[in-house]
Amino acid sequence: MDGREFYSSLIRLHILHHAVQEPVFGLGIIEELARHGYKLSAGTLYPMLHDMERKGYLYSVEEKAGRQSRRLYQATDLGKITLENAKEKVRELFGELLED
Repeated sequence: MDGREFYSSLIRLHILHHAVQEPVFGLGIIEELARHGYKLSAGTLYPMLHDMERKGYLYSVEEKAGRQSRRLYQATDLGKITLENAKEKVRELFGELLED
């Protein structure tokens, strides 16, 4: 087992964390996650972003710069609340996981 099924939720939390702080975009998130050891393709990330938007955790706007455009994602109020609730659960879980 390679753990991918467990990492999916961690990746979603990571996306929410950054989307609460500032607008994020696909390639930027792929690069950020790569710094933390996650190797995501656009084919994996974009369906995840779209799903998070469909479920109300993110909203997006299209930003145009000349002939190019990119979609920026930000956390909704639901996304912010969800992240805060998850932080409590993550603290508790990591406390247990890292006990010696």
